Amino acid sequence: MNRSNSFPALWLLIATSALSCSPQTPPRPKVAVTVASVSLRDMAHEISASGTVEAWQSASVQAQVAGIIQRVAFKAGDQVQAGQVLFQIDSRPYHAELERLQGVLARDAAQARNAVAEARRADELFAKSLISQAEQEQKRSAAAALEATVRSDSGSLRAARINFENTTVRAPIPGRTGEVLIKEGNLVKSSDIGNPLVTINQTHPIRVRFTLPERDLPLVLRRRASGVPVHIHPQGDDSTSIPGTLSFVDNGVDPATGTILLKADVQNPGGMLWPGEFVGVSLIMSVSPNAQVVPAIAVNPGPSGTYVYVIGPDSVASLRPVKVSMTEGAWSVISDGLKPGEQVVTDGQLRLSPGARVVIKGADPGARPRP
Repeated sequence: MNRSNSFPALWLLIATSALSCSPQTPPRPKVAVTVASVSLRDMAHEISASGTVEAWQSASVQAQVAGIIQRVAFKAGDQVQAGQVLFQIDSRPYHAELERLQGVLARDAAQARNAVAEARRADELFAKSLISQAEQEQKRSAAAALEATVRSDSGSLRAARINFENTTVRAPIPGRTGEVLIKEGNLVKSSDIGNPLVTINQTHPIRVRFTLPERDLPLVLRRRASGVPVHIHPQGDDSTSIPGTLSFVDNGVDPATGTILLKADVQNPGGMLWPGEFVGVSLIMSVSPNAQVVPAIAVNPGPSGTYVYVIGPDSVASLRPVKVSMTEGAWSVISDGLKPGEQVVTDGQLRLSPGARVVIKGADPGARPRP
C-alpha cells in the first residue's frame, strides 16, 4: 500500500467532516410590527381645555299671587315656549275683587263728573256775583277731590287686573322644565310667594364655560377678531364634535389660578349638551392645509433628533430621521424626511434595528385620517 497517496485523501476527509460539524449562524427572526401610512390631511392647531355646560338663560318660575293650584299644564322635563301656560291658580277671588273695583270706579267717576259740572256752574254764578267766593272754592275742591279718587280707583283697578292675570302662570322664556315643585290642589300662601314652582333652562342655543392659562391669551385675542371656531366634545364620546363660536373673554386673569374665563355659544343640535355637564373644548387657532401626517406614536426621540422606522417594499426596516413641525393629539405633522404613502412603524419599534426584516401584523386603526 502506498501511504504517501493515502494522506491527502485522509486530510480531505477530516476537513470535510470538520466543516460539516461547525455551527452556522441562524437567520434573525422577523419582527412583527404594526404600520401606518404617511398621509395628507388638513391639520388644525388646537388649544384644548375642559369646560362646563351652562344654560343660555335660566328662569325660576314663581307665583305672584296666593291661591289654590287648580291645574299644572305641563310635565316635568317638557320643552315649553315663552308665554305657554304652566300653572293655573284659583282666579275666583281675584275676579270678584276686579269686578268690585270696576263698580267703585264707575261710581266715583260719575260723582266726579257731577262735581266738575257743579264747579263750572259755581264759576258762572260767581262771575255774576250770585254766590260767594268761598262757595265757589268749596265746589272746586269737591270736584278736585273726586277726580283724585277716580285716579286712585283706576290704580287699584289696574293692580286688581294684574293680580287676576297673574293667576295664570306662564313660561317667561323658552326652554326645558325641571322638577315640578308644587302639585295640583296645593295652596300657595302669601309667605310662599317668591319660592320657585319650577325652573326652566334654555338649552337651544347653549353656552360652554372654560378656562385657559394666561399664556394662551395673546394668541386667542389675536384670532378673536376673525372668529375662533370651537369644537365641543361630550364626555366619553371622542368621536362627536359639536361646533360653536367663541363669544366671551373675561376682562381679567384670575390671580389665584393664572387662568382666564372664556365662553362659547353652541347651537346644541339634537339637545346633546345639558347644563352642568363636563365637556372637552378645542379652540381652532389655525389650520395647515394638506399637511403630511403620521400617528404621533410612530415618532421616536433619539440622541440626534426624532426618527421613525420606515418599512420598505422588501419588508426591511430602516431608520429615518424626520422633522416634526407640530403635534396635535394623536397626530404629528412631518415637515421633512417622509413621503406620502410610505409605511411607518407604530408598534414594535423597541424590537427593531436598522436592516431588520419584519412581518406586518396589521395597520394602525388610527392611521386612517379623518376627511
